[in-house]
This record gives sequence, structure tokens and C-alpha cells, in this order.
Amino acid sequence: MNNTVVSAELVKELRHRTNAPMMDCKKALVEANGDIDLAIENMRKAGQARGVKKAGRITAEGSLGVLTDASNKKAVIIEINCETDFVAREAQFQQFVKEVASLSLDKEVSELESLSSLPTKANPAQTVEEYRLELIGKLGENISMRRMHLQKTQGVIATYGHGDANGIRIATVVALKNGTPELAKDLAMHVAAMNPEYIVESEVPQSRIDKEKEIYLTQTREKEVGKPEAMIEKIVENKLKKFVSEISLLGQAFVKEPSVKIENLLKSHKAEVEFFLRYEVGEGIEKKEDNFVAEVMNQARGAVS
Repeated sequence: MNNTVVSAELVKELRHRTNAPMMDCKKALVEANGDIDLAIENMRKAGQARGVKKAGRITAEGSLGVLTDASNKKAVIIEINCETDFVAREAQFQQFVKEVASLSLDKEVSELESLSSLPTKANPAQTVEEYRLELIGKLGENISMRRMHLQKTQGVIATYGHGDANGIRIATVVALKNGTPELAKDLAMHVAAMNPEYIVESEVPQSRIDKEKEIYLTQTREKEVGKPEAMIEKIVENKLKKFVSEISLLGQAFVKEPSVKIENLLKSHKAEVEFFLRYEVGEGIEKKEDNFVAEVMNQARGAVS
């Protein structure tokens, strides 16, 4: 009997490198006496590491799944990534995104780990994680489920997805109190276009305002040389008001009717915004920039020399 003890960190690293289930990783490490390279080799032979060598690749492309239920009381938004826009537009990849979003909404699952262990609708004998690994093998790219959110409300909820041939690139969820599905849909579209960061101005952290004020003071003093400090302070105060208004949903001009502020639009419907969320594919992920011209030139020079 093999009594080798492996650390949780080593198991986690093997899972990251192979995309295999945690218990399979632990078992493989025990059998390999803690040798991670040998464990990977054995897992590959056993067909357990279909995603190996792809797990470390940057997945900054992909698509969003966004769905609302028939009652307009719950919605889900999920980001699933791949390496290239070529795979993002593949029918098999798009189907995976739709399947996972639909499963999350139906089962009211709000965490990726729980979602990964669920059986799929198309094949109950296969889990979402097994489906993902199978897709990695078929499409030849790393595929990752990055983030998700399930929102429920006693009011009304709506979603909006903006996309192209590569799938949905921007998706939003808006929940309203005392509103209508039509108003929620309009606001979901507005959030996609205008990208507010907060619902109301009072939510903007003072630290954020102080940082902007410092920047505005420096800029204004350089531009308005010789002006009294009181005047400079007034100019900066007006700039700050505009800044806070522009990053707050209620302070923004309605994208479909710019003469109307969102705050007044809501008042006219006697509605309130409970929640909003906006996802954009790849935001916050550092993408690798490839210079294909330079690469070809370097290869050509190498061939000549």
C-alpha cells in the first residue's frame, strides 16, 4: 500500500496543469510518489489529462452566456473564455456557453465549482467539467469558465447581450423594484452602452473622489496659471460633480433619450434600481500581443543566415 503524503499545493498545481478532477490529481500524485511530471505522464496515458499543456495558456477571448427566466424574476450571466476569436465563433464552443448558462439558470447555481460538477442536459452521464475537457480536446485550445452571477428579485429583471460572429461580447443584468420588463430591458441596454460603475453618486468611494480631485487640481493649476486658488477650487468642484455623475447610473443621460436623466426616467415609472451588472469578454485579462510581421521577418532572417 502506498502511504505517500502529498501537499494540497501540489494537488492544486497538478489540477491547474491538467484540468483533471481534484481526487484524480491526488491519486495520481500518490501513485507517482509525489513526482508531478510522472503523475502528468501517467494521467495522459490514462486519458485523464486531456487539457494538459493548455491550462496555462491565456484565455482572453470567448463569449458570454446571459439568460432571463420566463417570469422575469431571475437571470444568469457567465463568461467562458478561449484563446482565439476563431474558436470563440465555433458552433461547439457557442453551444457549450448556452448549455452552461441554461443549466445554471434552471438549477439556480451561483458558483462555478458547483456548476462544474452538474450533469449536462444533453448528456446526463457527463458533467460540465467533463464536457469542458472534451471540448478542449476537440478544439485544441484552453477553455475556462471565468466568472458567473445568478441574480433573483421580487421585482422584475432583464438582460441584454451585445455580440457579433464571435458570440456575445458584452452582457448586462438589471433588476428593478416596481418597474416593468420593458424598462428593465432599456436600462440593461443603457448599462451595456454607458458602463456605469455605481447606482447612485453616494456609492462612489471618497478615496476615488479624493484621487480624482488631486488630478484635477494639478491639471487646472497648470492650465489656469495665475488664477486665484478659490477659482481653481470652484473649477475642480464642478469637474468632480460631472465625474461622479457620469460614473453613476442615476446621474447618466438615458442613451435612448439623452435629454432625460436615468434618475428622472425611474421616477416617471415609480421604479428603483436594485442591482445591475455588466460583463465584457476578457476585461482585466492581460492579452498577449503577437507581432506576426516581426515574427515572420525574424524567421526569414534565421533561414537566410
